[in-house]
Amino acid sequence: MSIRLGDIAPDFEQDTSTGRIRFHEWLGDSWGILFSHPADFTPVCTTELGFTAKLKDEFAKRNVKVIALSVDPVDSHLKWIGDIEETQGTQVNFPIIADADRKVSDLYDLIHPNANDTLTVRSLFIIDPNKKVRLIITYPASTGRNFHEILRVIDSLQLTDNYKVATPANWQDGEEVVIVPSLQDPEELKQRFPKGFRAVKPYLRLTPQPNR
Repeated sequence: MSIRLGDIAPDFEQDTSTGRIRFHEWLGDSWGILFSHPADFTPVCTTELGFTAKLKDEFAKRNVKVIALSVDPVDSHLKWIGDIEETQGTQVNFPIIADADRKVSDLYDLIHPNANDTLTVRSLFIIDPNKKVRLIITYPASTGRNFHEILRVIDSLQLTDNYKVATPANWQDGEEVVIVPSLQDPEELKQRFPKGFRAVKPYLRLTPQPNR
């Protein structure tokens, strides 16, 4: 099964390091990040889970729940969590799915034969409160994820869901945004963007971030 942007994230019931969950029920009305790891006790993933734990407050203020996945069983996860907390100086504050039967991995297409026919690839999904998949990134084993970029994408998605804007290259929260080309009515433009805008080209109009 191949998941595309805009698809409903597959629901599942599975054991985790914090108990058994049903995914959609666990998400509730929150945004979600589901990210996979090839196996427990892997070096890059150890740093990633530690850094994710340190971002607890950043995820909370964006109404985001985080959940990780590995094909190893719960008892292995619990031992790995001990290593993560010891080496990364933090407390793991999110569940790690124990996907020993590969059920979730198959649902999310995380087993790639050209990578390894038993271990998951390192994919990350951002899921909105309507359970739609909004972002998919797959990383090579050698490269750790950039969680600052993931927070930036969440900021962009949450902003552009509420205003008729898009975010330009390298945008950071608080910077100018792009007015969508479909918005042409002058009165609506005044109403939506009271601070005005500058037209670099007719199709490229920049305005201060609306929710600031």
